[in-house]
Amino acid sequence: MLRDHQSALFEIIKRKINGENSLGDAVGEVLSLSNDAVYRRYRGETQLTIHELGKLSKHYSISLDSLFESDDNKVIFDFQPIAHIDFNMDSYLEKISFGLESLRKQKSPELMMVINNTHFLQLLNFPHLTRFKLFFWGRTYLNVPELNDQHFVHKKMTENNNRVGRQILRDYTAIPSKELLDPEFMLGFTREIVYYFNARLFEDPAYAIHLLNQLVAFVGHIKHQCEIGKKFVFNTSPPANGNELEVYLNDTINGTTTTYYKTDELEGINMAHNLMNTMNTFDKQYVQDARDVLIRQFENASVISVHNQKERNRYFFKLTDHIEKVKRQIQQELDEQS
Repeated sequence: MLRDHQSALFEIIKRKINGENSLGDAVGEVLSLSNDAVYRRYRGETQLTIHELGKLSKHYSISLDSLFESDDNKVIFDFQPIAHIDFNMDSYLEKISFGLESLRKQKSPELMMVINNTHFLQLLNFPHLTRFKLFFWGRTYLNVPELNDQHFVHKKMTENNNRVGRQILRDYTAIPSKELLDPEFMLGFTREIVYYFNARLFEDPAYAIHLLNQLVAFVGHIKHQCEIGKKFVFNTSPPANGNELEVYLNDTINGTTTTYYKTDELEGINMAHNLMNTMNTFDKQYVQDARDVLIRQFENASVISVHNQKERNRYFFKLTDHIEKVKRQIQQELDEQS
């Protein structure tokens, strides 16, 4: 095995264990080796055998193609196939929580996010909206069998969902970020509520009004954070220091939700696919190319956080006004049916 490939393998393993264990202990346990033997391999003084390489790649779910692929036109992404998703809010939120907590614990973390329609991390400030979004995704697009005959009902998130959701929010708000919105921000979410109302998929059709009221509060919370340039959890006080937020407005359309993240130790790209599933890569060339494109998108956008009050107010007024009009239409239909 080439030294560069072996070094790359150990770097991937270091990212995966993320300081939860020492490299010597983690790899030593998998390969039944002493710490000294592990670090000789880490330094390239001893080559990994084919047997050892196979055990490590299987244990840490590392594609060998990602180590040996020499074609610059190919990129290896990690993702979770839909067929393997244990679709429940616990597993979905815990996966997000693990990734954000790991990022926050590293030195100098930062985010650059392009948002396509729904800002799921911010949505966690409103549990009823979060429940609806996940139910809509699972029933309408993933065709989860246990949801097929269900209507969406008004109930609270579980205690564990609330706990994990709050932890995600704390980690997200603690990491400085630059975020790019567009004119379609949350409009698709509004259409999803209307779709379920028209399809009679709410157990109580009036619940659509409650969700739209929550959506208005959500937009107001985003606007408040933009005004002060700080991220904070809904119904808490903004921080005096830290939690920096820069928000920009793209006059056209953001193609997909993409997040570039960087720390002193690593940088990577996380992209949405299949609507709310994600795929991730650390491929250096791809990450650099994607980062450069994101930077150009921000350079061609208008800042609406802290500064540019006129454009910020116009943007959020139009969004809120649209939601209110939809709410009045649904309320009128409910009144006519009563």
